[in-house]
Amino acid sequence: MKSINTVLFLSVGIAIFTLNGCGEKYTLDEQETYTQVHNNGGQTLGYAPGSGVILIEKNGFAFKDLNRNGELDIYEDWRKPVDERAKDLVSQMSVEQMAGLMLYSAHQSIPSGSRGFGSGTYNGLTLQESGAEPSNLSDQQKKFLTEDHLRHVLITSVASPAVAAQWNNNAQQLVEGLGLGIPANTSSDPRHRSSADTEYNAGSGGKISMWPASLGIAASFDPELMRQFGEIASIEYRALGVATALSPQIDPATEPRWSRFSGTMGEDPDLATDMARAYVDGFQTSSGADEILNGWGYHSVNAMVKHWPGGGPEEGGRDAHFGYGAYAVYPGNNLKDHLQPFLEGAFKLNGATGMASAVMPYYTISTNIDSKYGENVGNAYSKYIITDLLREKYGYDGVVCSDWGITRSVQSMDQFGGMSWGVENLSEAERHYKAIDAGIDQFGGNNDMGPVLEAYNMGVEEHGEAYMKERFELSAIRLLRNIFRVGLFENPYLDPGQTAEIVGNPEYMKAGFEAQLRTVVMLKNSNQTLPLEKQRKVYIPQRYIPGGTNWFGMASPDRTVDGFSKEIIAKYFEVVETPEEADFALVGIQSPDGGTGYDAAELEQGGNGYVPISLQYGPYKAENARETSIAGGSPLEDFTNRSYKDKTTTALNIPDMELVLETRKQMGDKPVVVVVNVSKPMVFAEIEPVADAILVHMGVQDQALMDLISGVAEPSALLPFQMPAHMKTVEEQFEDVPRDMQCYTDSDGNVYEFAYGLNWSGVISDARVTNYR
Repeated sequence: MKSINTVLFLSVGIAIFTLNGCGEKYTLDEQETYTQVHNNGGQTLGYAPGSGVILIEKNGFAFKDLNRNGELDIYEDWRKPVDERAKDLVSQMSVEQMAGLMLYSAHQSIPSGSRGFGSGTYNGLTLQESGAEPSNLSDQQKKFLTEDHLRHVLITSVASPAVAAQWNNNAQQLVEGLGLGIPANTSSDPRHRSSADTEYNAGSGGKISMWPASLGIAASFDPELMRQFGEIASIEYRALGVATALSPQIDPATEPRWSRFSGTMGEDPDLATDMARAYVDGFQTSSGADEILNGWGYHSVNAMVKHWPGGGPEEGGRDAHFGYGAYAVYPGNNLKDHLQPFLEGAFKLNGATGMASAVMPYYTISTNIDSKYGENVGNAYSKYIITDLLREKYGYDGVVCSDWGITRSVQSMDQFGGMSWGVENLSEAERHYKAIDAGIDQFGGNNDMGPVLEAYNMGVEEHGEAYMKERFELSAIRLLRNIFRVGLFENPYLDPGQTAEIVGNPEYMKAGFEAQLRTVVMLKNSNQTLPLEKQRKVYIPQRYIPGGTNWFGMASPDRTVDGFSKEIIAKYFEVVETPEEADFALVGIQSPDGGTGYDAAELEQGGNGYVPISLQYGPYKAENARETSIAGGSPLEDFTNRSYKDKTTTALNIPDMELVLETRKQMGDKPVVVVVNVSKPMVFAEIEPVADAILVHMGVQDQALMDLISGVAEPSALLPFQMPAHMKTVEEQFEDVPRDMQCYTDSDGNVYEFAYGLNWSGVISDARVTNYR
C-alpha cells in the first residue's frame, strides 16, 4: 500500500497519471479549491489540498485516507457495504465525536446576518465590517464544527446558489481535516415556493425552481407530479450542498384550524400516503450513472418525514410551537389514520431506497396515546411513541431527529422558544437524557454538545459505561449511514459554476410553472364567466393589510398593497384604475387569519387566555365549542380547562372580506373574479354569493393565474380538503378524524367537498375523484 498524494499535484487542469508502474489510471481534475480523482470503474473522490488528507492506492483504485494513518480503514473503502463502514468508523470515534454527531445546528443563513435570528460574526465583526466573503464560515459555525464536533447543519437563506456551493466547500474542507474526516451533512427546510410577482418565460432562470407548496401539488391528485418535483428538487439541493431535506410534512391535516395545515398534503390519509411515497421516492432515488447502490447516489437527498405520529390533531387548532398548543387530542380514537402516511407511504416506497431515511416527531403531547408507561410528554420524550411503536412495532431503524428546540426551557405560554412540553421541570441535560432513553438519535437546533455529554454521564451512572457507549454507537451508526449512502465521504465538494447552471435552470423552471397550472382549483364559474378574453379591461382593487406580529414577535405596520402584479396582469388584460372603466374586477385575497387561539390580554383580564380560531372573516362567537377541553395541565397554568366556549373573535384580515363585498357594489352587474390564496379551509358563505368566479390556490405565480383566467390553460385541480359550511361544523368535527365536516354548498348548488373542482365543462368527475373520494 502506497501513498500517492504527491503524484496528484503535478499540474493544474485535467491529467492522467500512471501509478506504481502497474498501469492503474486515475483522472485528476483540479478545481480552484478542491481536487477530484476519477476511479475508472469506481467512485469519484474529492478532497481539498489544504485539508491534509492524502490518497491511498490499493488494487488499482484510489481511496481517501481520512484519518491520515497511512492505512486503508474499512470506513475509507468505498467498495465496502455501508453498514460495515459505519460500524468501523464508530469503533474509532470518541464519545465526544458521537455526541457531536447527535447535534443538528440551529438555522444558519449564508452569509450570517449582523443581528437577530441566525446572526453571526466573522473574526468578531459583522460581515460588512470584516471584509469576509459571503461564502466564508462564521465564527459560530467554525466553533460548532471544530469544538462541538457537529456535522449536521441546517441552512436557510443563501446569497446565491454559487455562494452556497462555495460555503459548502469551505465547510467540507474544514471538517475533512479534523479527526476522522467526517463530512458535513447539510439540510434545508422546503425552499421551492413560488414568488407571485416573478415572471416565467421559456428561457427564464432563477435562484431555484418555483413550485406550489406540497398542499398545492396534492391538489393535482397526481402522485407522479409530486415524484417529479422530488426528482428536480433533489438535484437542485445536491447542487447547493444539501443532502438532507427536513421534509416532507405528511401529517394528515384532520384539524382544519391548524396553522401548519398549508405545509401538509391535505386531510385525506389515502391521498397523503400516495403523495408521501412519491415525494420520498423522488428525493431519495438516484438512477443510472448517478446511482451508487440500492437507489442511493449523487442525486439522492435523505428525506426526514415529519411529524411522527402525526401533528395534525391539535386541540382547537392551536399549534405546538407554543405552550397553548402543546396537546394533540384523539376524540375519535383515530391514531390509525395519522400513522398511515408513514407506514404505508414513506416507509413503503416504490423505489430501491425502501423507506425514508429519517423521521421527526412533533412537539405535541399525544394525549393518552401511551398505553404502556402512562406518560403524557412531548413525542420526542415518549418511549412508547418512539421505541415501542416506531422502532419495535413498526420496525423502523432510520434516524429519529427531534424537532428544533425541544430541550430548551419554556419562557411563557405564548413565547416562541423552548418546546419542552411535559418535561418543563427537568433540567436541559435531563431532557437530553430522557429523549435519548426514549429512542431519539439527534437533537434539532442544538449546537452545543455539552448537554449531550451530561446525558451520557447520567446514563453511565444509571446503567454503566458499556450500556451507554453502545447506545451512543447505535445512534451514530444510523446517522453515519445517511452520510455514506449519498456519497459525501467520497466527494462532498461542488463546482460553484455548475451549481449556478443547475439550480433554477430553464428546464426546472418550466416544470415548476407547469405544475402550478395543475394546482389551482376553480370552485365557482357562474354563467361561464371564465375564461375571459385577453385585453379586456380589468379593475384590481388594492388590499389593506392590518399590522400585526409574527411568530417571532416581529411587528409589521399597516399597509396597502396590490392584489396582483399589475405589470404581469397588463400582459393579459388592460388594467384600469376605476370600476366604471372596467369590464370585470379581479380581487386577490388571503383566506381568513383567525388567530392563534390564545390571547394574553384576555388572561390578564381574568380569563384563561384561550379564544377561538376562526375560519371565517367576520365576528364569530364559539357557542358550540366544548364546555371542557380534552387536554390541559401545563405547569405554567394553574387550571386544566382550556375551553373557549362563548368567546368571540374576528379574523385579522377581515378587510379582505370587505374588499370583496365593496368591489361587488362598485361593479354592479359586471363580473367579479375572486382569487384566494388559501392556507387552510375557510367558510365561503361570506363572500361566495357575490363572486361570479372563484379560484383558490396554495401559492403560485400571478402568471399561472392569468394563464388560467384567460384560457391559456384549463383548471384541473381538486380540493385536497373540505370547505366547511359554517363554524358550527368546525367546532363539532373531531380533531383526529378526516373529512367529517358538513361542506359548504354554493349558490350554483355545488358542494365544496374533498376532491371537488371545476373545469370549463363543469364539475370534474374523473378517475382521480373515483380513486380518492
